[in-house]
Amino acid sequence: MDERKLQIVIDSLLPLLKAGVAFTLPLTLVSFVLGLLLAVWTALVRLAPWTFPKLIARFYVWIIRGTPLLVQLFIIFYGLPTLGIVLDPFLAATIGFTLSVGAYSSEIVRAAILSIPKGQWEAAFSVGMTRSQALRRIILPQAARVSVPPLSNSFISLVKDTSLAATITYVEMFKTAQQISATTYEPLLVYCEAGVFYLMFCSVLSVLQIYLEKRLGRYSAG
Repeated sequence: MDERKLQIVIDSLLPLLKAGVAFTLPLTLVSFVLGLLLAVWTALVRLAPWTFPKLIARFYVWIIRGTPLLVQLFIIFYGLPTLGIVLDPFLAATIGFTLSVGAYSSEIVRAAILSIPKGQWEAAFSVGMTRSQALRRIILPQAARVSVPPLSNSFISLVKDTSLAATITYVEMFKTAQQISATTYEPLLVYCEAGVFYLMFCSVLSVLQIYLEKRLGRYSAG
């Protein structure tokens, strides 16, 4: 690597790291937390005996899973203004990613709840618990342990998916790499550097995932 390219790498380190910490990670965290809440609500509605809300939940999951995330972001950011609804890039990206996480994770949460043996429900009812009490105190804690590995994978995937926010002008890490590339004319070098940062973030999250799974495993065994 010649001196100029080395200097571009060095100069790009701080802007890329700053964009990752200040914009990419907050967008990921907010979208995942909101999406997880939406996922739990959607899963519970789909498991409840309410016909109309269940149809709405199924329609929502069908729409989100059946259309590309990029199209959803474009509709929210570029399409809604035609209806008089103008959103800033962060809010538009958060809504898009939240809807996506909510739809995909709801299937994970629903499967985790269904994996709990019916005997757990019957045991809760036998000591006088209502359905909501049994769900909150018995079923959901066990379902949470079951769903941690797939939900962790969804979270790691979301870190990478946030690069799509660059298409709606949100200046996160990938958008920053685009801007640096446009001024240095070294796209291969800068995008590889951005890829290394994504890899670092995902690797740290993978380590945390393994730690969390071990902790929950010990708790479950105890």
